[in-house]
Amino acid sequence: MLRRLGVVTRQVRSAEDLRGLDGLIIPGGESTTFCRLMEDFKLYEPVGAFVKTGAPVWGTCAGMIVLARNASDLDFPTLEALDMEILRNAYGRQVDSFESDLDVPELGGEPFHAVFIRAPVVASVGPGVEVMASTRNDAAGRDEPVAVRQGSVIATSFHPELTNDERFHRYFLDLVRSSGRSAGSK
Repeated sequence: MLRRLGVVTRQVRSAEDLRGLDGLIIPGGESTTFCRLMEDFKLYEPVGAFVKTGAPVWGTCAGMIVLARNASDLDFPTLEALDMEILRNAYGRQVDSFESDLDVPELGGEPFHAVFIRAPVVASVGPGVEVMASTRNDAAGRDEPVAVRQGSVIATSFHPELTNDERFHRYFLDLVRSSGRSAGSK
């Protein structure tokens, strides 16, 4: 999606790969495996330092878990970049994955069609966390945040990259540009 938007990207597999980045997207995947790889590649400290620079960072699904202050049932540290508590895989197993149309005022226009795959639930947010979008959990009888922002860090419990809707990616790129960084545009 980012390449389609004219952004130069690169994968981060070492601390060296973080040098010169305008922003960072921490992707989805299985969170325990993701954290184990961060540990094996010795990325916790460098990614944490990158986040602390104030550079824009976006975590999707497992990336949201890694950015949270606290994540249930995770035997690895988190980066504590977002003042929130996460319940891992709280929407259920793979078979319980779902799609939902979300109202996201920051994106304007039509609802955003979101794809949730073994998504985390945001159990609580601190006072500095802006809830950008929520979905209704009828079983729990409450709305649950699924997109949040705290300063230059955003996180989504769903996968915007699995749709053709560019708005969340454009929102992140605008965040990068407004931070004084170039967003890697060609």
